[in-house]
Formats: sequence, C-alpha cells, structure tokens
Amino acid sequence: MKASDKAFAKINISLDIVSKMDDGYHNMLTVMQSVGLFDEIMIECTHGEGVDIDSDLQYIPGDERNIAVKAALAFFAYTGIKGFRTQIAIKKNIPVCAGLGGGSADGACVFMMLDRMFETGLGAADLRKLGGSIGSDVPFCMKGGTMLARGRGDDLSELPGLPRCYLVICKPPFSFSTPELFKLIRCERIRARPDTEGIVEALGKGDLCSVARRMYNVFEDVLPRGERDIADIKNALLDGGALGAVMTGSGSAVFGLFDDRIKAGKAYEELGAGYADCFLCETI
Repeated sequence: MKASDKAFAKINISLDIVSKMDDGYHNMLTVMQSVGLFDEIMIECTHGEGVDIDSDLQYIPGDERNIAVKAALAFFAYTGIKGFRTQIAIKKNIPVCAGLGGGSADGACVFMMLDRMFETGLGAADLRKLGGSIGSDVPFCMKGGTMLARGRGDDLSELPGLPRCYLVICKPPFSFSTPELFKLIRCERIRARPDTEGIVEALGKGDLCSVARRMYNVFEDVLPRGERDIADIKNALLDGGALGAVMTGSGSAVFGLFDDRIKAGKAYEELGAGYADCFLCETI
C-alpha cells in the first residue's frame, strides 16, 4: 500500500500564557490558524515489521525522536494491527524549530493517512486522543482551520474562519529553545497580553484588520537579548504593508498578514533576499 498527502503548517495569531498548572505545564490561550505552507508525506506499508523514516534533511532524527515515527507506532499499538513494515518519506518545506508546527503537522498527517490506508475508521475523538499523546499541537493539526486552543493547546474550540489573506513567513537563521522560554515566563509578571476576546469578536465579524491589530505573542517579551532579527523582520513586514506582524509559537519564525497580494509579494521578495527561509502563502 502506498499513499501521499500534505502536512500543513500552523501559525499562532495570538499566544497568551494564563497560568502554570499543577502538573507543571502552562495553561495557554492561543488562536491558531492553518496556512498553505506544507511538508510532503509519503507512506508505503509492506509485509514485515518496524517503522523507517527518510527525509531530505539529514539532521532530522530517524527514530522515535521523530514525531512521525511516534505517530505510526502509536497508531499500530492502538489498532492492534501487526505484520507491516512502514516506510515514511518526508520532504520538508516547513522550517524546523520555527513555531510553525512542522513536526506536529507531520505526525497528524501520518495518523490520518494510516487511518485511511488501513480503513480503521477511527473517529475524531480517537484521533485527537492519539494525537494529544504525542504532541500538544497534533490535535489542532488534525483538524486545521481557525481554532481557539486552551490548556496545553489541545483543548480546541472552533472559531469563525480568518478571512482569506496572504502571509509572508520569515524565519531567521537561529531557533529558540521552547523549554527555556517557558522557564523565563512568569505569568504574574506578564505586562502585555493579546486581546484574545477582541480577536474572537473580530473573527465573528470577518474583520481582518481588527484581528491583525490585536495579534500578540507573550514569548516576545522574554526573548534572549541580542536577537534583533525578530524585531527587524516585524518592522520590515509592517513597512511593507502588513496589517500586523508577530512571532508564531515559541519562534523563531515571524509572519505578517496582508490583504494585498502585490504588497505581500514585494515584502516576500525583499525579505527573501536576506533570509533563506522566507515563504509566501495563504490561509487555508
């Protein structure tokens, strides 16, 4: 059996950290959105055992550290299916360690592809449960669209869709450690927060400008000193006509929302001249 599919990236329109929970995880409140940047996943299942993975990026782990491998192993353990060797090939287009959910998107895609290939008919609840067991963003990546996420990010509520628009996504040549950024967060000391309620209201009205004006990410306040690229990219996007610009997830990718294709294309070309990981896409 062979199959192929696309694993779509996500952005955080807003990201707030409300409190620290008793289990040590942080209680998040974030508006998430699927975008048209994607990895390409190919799966072949033959008789045998084990899960193998191959990627065009040599530094991507090929064992259980890879969330796509975790997804395949979790699927077979949950369904009880045995006697198949699974070979996964990933063409990476989504930058790694960027806050774009590339690994989570890959894992979500593997779950759903195997469900179709083996005709197991897993329901949405089962898939979300499996996804949540390997990554907080995986349940969202299974569903996609525009969602309000709470808790660890896997408590999802569907929102009115973000009006279709253009995005320029740019990742500087470095990444941040998500655990280290979380350690720097002191919920009681957060001075500026996104207007999540206002964003939800603006989505209900289909008001893209109001959404863009309210975008914010609390991680930006605890970034290591000296990482001026984040601010420089945001300023370049805004100067180029973006309605709003913000870092996604724990970074280091930054995106800008545009309502004009020509302006978005020009900003993409200008930023792309200085940054290798620069992308022009739309919301989905």
